[in-house]
Amino acid sequence: MSTTTTARPASGSRRARRFSSVNLPAVAAVAIFAGMLVYGEVAYGRILQYSTISSLFINNAQLILIAVGLTFVIITGGIDLSVGAVIALSGVSGVMLANAGWNPFVVVVVMIGIGTVSGLASGALIEFFGVQPFIATLSMMFLTRGLASMLSTEPQSLAGDSPLRLINTSIKLIDGPKVNDLVITPGVIIALLVVAVAAFVLARTRTGRTIYAIGGSESSALLMGLPVRRTKLLVYALSGTLAGLASLVYTARLGSAQNITGTGWELDAIAATVIGGTLLTGGAGSVLGTLVGALVLGMITVLITRDGGIPPAATAIITGGILLAFVLLQRAVTARRRE
Repeated sequence: MSTTTTARPASGSRRARRFSSVNLPAVAAVAIFAGMLVYGEVAYGRILQYSTISSLFINNAQLILIAVGLTFVIITGGIDLSVGAVIALSGVSGVMLANAGWNPFVVVVVMIGIGTVSGLASGALIEFFGVQPFIATLSMMFLTRGLASMLSTEPQSLAGDSPLRLINTSIKLIDGPKVNDLVITPGVIIALLVVAVAAFVLARTRTGRTIYAIGGSESSALLMGLPVRRTKLLVYALSGTLAGLASLVYTARLGSAQNITGTGWELDAIAATVIGGTLLTGGAGSVLGTLVGALVLGMITVLITRDGGIPPAATAIITGGILLAFVLLQRAVTARRRE
């Protein structure tokens, strides 16, 4: 009897320690975001209000989308450097087709399809030709950026009456005092729906468990008979698809597209996933953590803009510092899990 009663707390304690170690980076991201909100309110005022929340989600909807795709990729132990360039090619193509009078539905399908095809191409290079993910997606980055430049080196403006602009229609949820309204757009709704579906897939489906298994040990996943090749193709196709969707949302909000759009966005998306607790070594991470990571990056921009005395270049420095801190935290967590 005594053996039984002492074993349960020990088991519960081990589970608690494992939960704590796995979720520590995500918890840290939430704490940092909350701290940034409090600091902004104390230092500048008018931060903890509806308009700030609205601008955070509206301005970062495209980052949330591509970061969700990269979360899937990074959990498998891979990387996708092509998403920023895919956004440029998709955006320029979409605007040119829309201005040429194509059916808006067809334009949307083409824009998203460009991302899907690009992702599948990267996945095929990795799975069928044995190319390293870094090289395969780097090649796809140059290819798609070059195609976007061949289409146009000048900004392409979306017609003012284009139906694509409806994706940026403001929807007021709460009518606050003066301009302090809680507002979203269809683009934000799309991003949040993607987050919800992606979180469900990772947490509650066989595909999600396979993705985690591949990141934990691809060879073990193969020995268990899991569909490793099919899943990795799916993951890269998903990353490309969400990049195409992000291009649609961003193009609708900005009203234009050009061949340099999305430069460096893949690095921002990687930073968001890492800050949100996804391990660069694969095998651990969450979409909800990635959402928080994207909001942290957005909040950095808000605070720097509100301060007014900090040069814009400081955004990259601060982001790099936070990212470095989270990478070191990840190393500590990984070492603890191995123990």
